[in-house]
Amino acid sequence: MTKKLALLDYGSGNLHSAERALVRAGAQVTVTADPEIALNADGLVVPGVGAYAACMSGLLEVRGDRIIGKRLAGGRPVLGICVGMQILFERGVEFGVETDGCGEWPGTVERLDAPVLPHMGWNTVKAPEDSVLFAGMDEDTRFYFVHSYAAQSWSLEDHGTLAPAKLTWSEHGAPFLAAVENGPLSATQFHPEKSGDAGAHLLRNWVDSL
Repeated sequence: MTKKLALLDYGSGNLHSAERALVRAGAQVTVTADPEIALNADGLVVPGVGAYAACMSGLLEVRGDRIIGKRLAGGRPVLGICVGMQILFERGVEFGVETDGCGEWPGTVERLDAPVLPHMGWNTVKAPEDSVLFAGMDEDTRFYFVHSYAAQSWSLEDHGTLAPAKLTWSEHGAPFLAAVENGPLSATQFHPEKSGDAGAHLLRNWVDSL
């Protein structure tokens, strides 16, 4: 049965390329800011490009933070991409300005400590063996990154009542989180819609898990 996805339109993100990639993954996609459609879809995709503060401003305008929160409260899947991953954390710091995020995960998104920024191009990741997103992929599979900021640590405590988050790491100057799988909430720092066959494989894995 074809999965119905909502691609959240809040003024940020590569909506057309993301839509094409999700359709290629076998899903029916609606680009929308309508809360009812976004809440009732089988999966919600939250894209994002540009500055953290601008993305949060756009998200708040369409009450995207509430949509994400309501979906997760009901165990309904959400996938964040690039800055759409970053805004899931408590806060972001850019150019000395601190911006509150959605707060679904503790932690701060900060500038990478690397000799060359942005981190732009193809890079490998280190995924856990039980990852759903990266199932069936080789260790040397590369994904496409474009970013200067990232979450570089993980501090969500494991209380034992829920399965611990599956963390995927990459490195550019220092380690950073390339992806997180935490119950119904998943996210990637890289762009699967720009990552060719590897990105298509990952999106199919996510769609098939819905």
